[in-house]
Amino acid sequence: MCSKTNERATRLHEPGRVCRELLYLRSKVVYLFDFQPVREVPAFTFQALQPNTVVKPPPKIDIFKRKPVKETVFKIYFNRGDIPCVMSGRSSKQDPTKERPVKWHCVPENLDYCYYLPIFVDGLADMDYDTRLLAVNGAIDLIMRSPKKVLPVLPKLILPLKRAFQTRDKRIIISALQVIQLMVRLGPCVGQALVPFYRQLLAVCNLYKNINVNLGEGIDPDRNCRIGDVIEDTLKLLEYCGGPNAFINIKYMVPTYESSVFPRCEAPVPR
Repeated sequence: MCSKTNERATRLHEPGRVCRELLYLRSKVVYLFDFQPVREVPAFTFQALQPNTVVKPPPKIDIFKRKPVKETVFKIYFNRGDIPCVMSGRSSKQDPTKERPVKWHCVPENLDYCYYLPIFVDGLADMDYDTRLLAVNGAIDLIMRSPKKVLPVLPKLILPLKRAFQTRDKRIIISALQVIQLMVRLGPCVGQALVPFYRQLLAVCNLYKNINVNLGEGIDPDRNCRIGDVIEDTLKLLEYCGGPNAFINIKYMVPTYESSVFPRCEAPVPR
């Protein structure tokens, strides 16, 4: 109660936000005998049970943070001169199936694909642009020249592709997805052989699947440069060429994916 009758009417009214802040600060005041400052302690320790302590919150994790690879196997072989090709020009970004600007020191069809193709695919994760460009063009050229040799080498390509996806770099992920698309299109039975490896390859695709541009009725000329559209095209191709078990395995890793081969609901049969 106010000591004076008119004191309540003459006192300045404080807004609600100030009152809430004062109440919050009053609830946080710690009355101690020695007035020690509040300490931050790690969680799940005996220190958290001590008085005048505050549990330290968990650190924030950036799931899209880039994780560059220090040095790839392709870079090591390239520095010591064991790569049998060099760049002779610039590649066409519009159509990756055109003739690659790679100059080979030997006949590419005579190379041991079990040895050289995993090395070229490992170069997709390199952070150096020129080195990565040579690896991408060399891998695509080897796949186009002898598609039938890709299937025996496929288990050795899973680990380099997974390393490229784990870099979380959009340019590297797009290059790796384009190599997968080319292998599935040209290599016989490669799409069905990739089904057991979806759990190693499609985990990152679930993060970047919805990163695209909504243009409505417009046409995007840079579709091959947007990671969301490239992932969508890759999943559709894997489902189309992966056989009857492809959709359920893709759905397990990418729950928001909708089938492009089997309709979601069938039309009623006319009587």
